[in-house]
Amino acid sequence: MRTIGVLETVSAETDEPPSPKTVSPSTSRKNNNDKANRLIHRGAGASVVGIAEARRESFPTGKAARQFQRKYFPGVTAQDWNDWRWQLRSRIKSLAELERMFKLSDDERDAILRHKGSLPVGITPYYASLLDRDNPDDGLRRTHIPVGQEYIRTPGEADDPLGEDHDAQVPGLVHRYPDRVLFLATGFCSTYCRYCTRSRMVGEAGGDYSFSKSQWERALAYIESKPQIRDVLISGGDPLTLSDDKLDYLLTRLRAIPHVEFIRLGTKVPVVLPMRVTRALVRMLRRHHPLWMSIHVTHPSELTPEVTQAMARLADAGIPLGSQTVLLKGINDDIEVMKPLMHGLLKRRVKPYYLYQCDPITGSAQFRTPVSKGLEIIEGLRGHTTGYAVPQYVIDAPGGGGKIPLLPEYVVGRDGEDLLLRNFEGGIYRYKDPGGTVGADRQTPDLPIALAADGLGG
Repeated sequence: MRTIGVLETVSAETDEPPSPKTVSPSTSRKNNNDKANRLIHRGAGASVVGIAEARRESFPTGKAARQFQRKYFPGVTAQDWNDWRWQLRSRIKSLAELERMFKLSDDERDAILRHKGSLPVGITPYYASLLDRDNPDDGLRRTHIPVGQEYIRTPGEADDPLGEDHDAQVPGLVHRYPDRVLFLATGFCSTYCRYCTRSRMVGEAGGDYSFSKSQWERALAYIESKPQIRDVLISGGDPLTLSDDKLDYLLTRLRAIPHVEFIRLGTKVPVVLPMRVTRALVRMLRRHHPLWMSIHVTHPSELTPEVTQAMARLADAGIPLGSQTVLLKGINDDIEVMKPLMHGLLKRRVKPYYLYQCDPITGSAQFRTPVSKGLEIIEGLRGHTTGYAVPQYVIDAPGGGGKIPLLPEYVVGRDGEDLLLRNFEGGIYRYKDPGGTVGADRQTPDLPIALAADGLGG
């Protein structure tokens, strides 16, 4: 059994072989399965066409990356820097590498030396160029270089707080909601976030968490046996760290299942490894429409020229893009940070989708805010900018309860048949709602008189 993870990803072919013929709508599902089997057994040799295309691949290089490359990787060509495979091979993983590039605090150094097991340190050179080299309190640096608090478990925290293992019908396939499943395709990420919900299984976890083609096949067989499953979210780890052939194989197999209506990819790669979004990748992805992508974005400083290019390629391929942002204490828990982030995403054709309360993963207390902070941020967005820029604020309920949306309180109460509502400016407005029950527990017959005197009545 061969692990699908870092070894396969790093040793993947230099570029995609010639694209297989497009499958017409009338082609049988059997042909889709045959195509998938050909893809997975096709070998890792690079074609001459693929190599030539890789050499033509171009990406802008932002100022921060350019300066970082010149200082710490002076012998590396622009072609290598913009090769996603080189970025993976050159990830910063050891204390010695980190000390060469960052002025580490004693706390950071001790935490790195203490590490064992899953969630290792791993940062692409590109993403490392965005981190402050001198300040351990820099937001993005805190999300990727461990500190001692990571080893402290506070009340309510758990290794699997969302109960994913409990809802795994077969290894790597979580079936929690009636019509959709979470397909964990790999345990490998190009860059490891210290607040990762799946810290128990990413990196070199081993044990019960291994990822292989035989595991994929068991998951696919389960999906085929459940006609109610219409939506598959592929995540991990990060599915975009798989080679094009392997990802094409998995997407083709899923497309061959009649009741799977659409497929989503959950990824941070376009943000931490934007040069992975090659022309060959997007050509392959667009063959599998309807395909959606959820991109994990943390901070406006991540929206570099490289990331802009990656998102443009995905959007131009017709892939609807949504963002998933985790609310992080001292990093993005400020409307003056969150609003530019949401605006920047919209300008890059990414719809802000979820703002997540940080999951109570073991050792994550340093990142979690009170829930009131998330509501404050939503209130600071709602009405103060376009509705397209306002994500849903959700808590993924511990124990497997699923995502629960939260909103600031806009219902003031009720006066007979009138529902009293508060707008973004604090004004109170009446809405005729005969027979309604919303707000009935807060009858406020005297309130409208005072409001009318202040000119606030609806």
